[in-house]
Amino acid sequence: MKVRTLLLAAGIAGLFVWVTTTRKWDPPRFLRPAAADGKLWSDASVVRGAGLSQDELNNIEIYKMAHNATVNISSTVYKRGWFGQIIPEPGTGSGFLIDASGRILTNYHVVSGRATETIVTLADKTRHKAEILVRDRSNDLALIRIVPKGKLQHLKLGDSDSLQVGQKVLAIGNPFGFEGTLTTGIISSLGRNLRDETGNELEGMIQTDAAINPGNSGGPLLDSQGNVVAINTAIFGPGGNIGIGFAMPVNRAKSMLEGYQAGKRFGRPWLGVEVLPVFGDLGELLELPAGGLLIQAVGEGTPADHAGLRGARRYVIVGNAEVGIGGDLIMAIDGVKVDRSDALSRALNGKRPGDQVELTIYRNGRQTRVRVTLGERPE
Repeated sequence: MKVRTLLLAAGIAGLFVWVTTTRKWDPPRFLRPAAADGKLWSDASVVRGAGLSQDELNNIEIYKMAHNATVNISSTVYKRGWFGQIIPEPGTGSGFLIDASGRILTNYHVVSGRATETIVTLADKTRHKAEILVRDRSNDLALIRIVPKGKLQHLKLGDSDSLQVGQKVLAIGNPFGFEGTLTTGIISSLGRNLRDETGNELEGMIQTDAAINPGNSGGPLLDSQGNVVAINTAIFGPGGNIGIGFAMPVNRAKSMLEGYQAGKRFGRPWLGVEVLPVFGDLGELLELPAGGLLIQAVGEGTPADHAGLRGARRYVIVGNAEVGIGGDLIMAIDGVKVDRSDALSRALNGKRPGDQVELTIYRNGRQTRVRVTLGERPE
């Protein structure tokens, strides 16, 4: 038995030696080495006549044209730390040149900080100090200017009134500091209203799904012809892009530019009152004839004070709240009935300091009209 086992083992060993010395072993496919050229991948197929699509070529053409006219805007505020040390707090945004001499459109909130210096960085990396020419807080717009060494490439302003939902748009800016970023999308909706971080209501905004992130603010939103149709302004929510961004129509910026040339003021209009919305049951409890905005306080030296408007004379407890009574009840503004709590801010949104508003008020059992010349809200 042992002899037979030994003979079988010797035969197997001999067969193995014969196979390995006389035949080439062909390993399985997954164990084979790389191709003779050493690549671990396959090159792309080359199809004659194929190339970039018309849409891709359009994107590339617009980017080449608009990139050099889009700028980075930075402002640094120096704050004092816990131990008295000076700590820089930088802020960044975007903007775009509207003429060859160095005028730049951007958002109000990009240049509204307490920084004493605003720096513009052009596409060629040169840095320039900027002068703020005008700030339109109600529309979140601003015009600044640099003094370049030569002529600059600039963008043309289109017509935002003719935009349609579904139309292609392109956004260029510096999201999170990544300069010269291009994103594309469509106009998702028109005429959107939203509030900014300060509570100011921005009306008639353009909604787009072109990716907009922090740092894009102030950059151009362009149509497929390369014309600026809006200024990228805000995103929905506190984080980054989720496909819902908002841009200020460029025709609003045109109005600001025309007003600036005509010497108009663009500060935020100011009445100088504190009001309490009075509707429904509250109006009945206070024995007021109709709903409106009940003036609680009138600031000393404010436009409302100069016009003779009156605040609360005494206070009562209604439910769990203290309410001032005896002041004027604003029932209409410029002939429009007050039927919502934000009626005053909505009415002032289209005004400028120096404009007049007519208030219909209820005082001492009768209605009267008061004209007020608006002032400029202190920053």
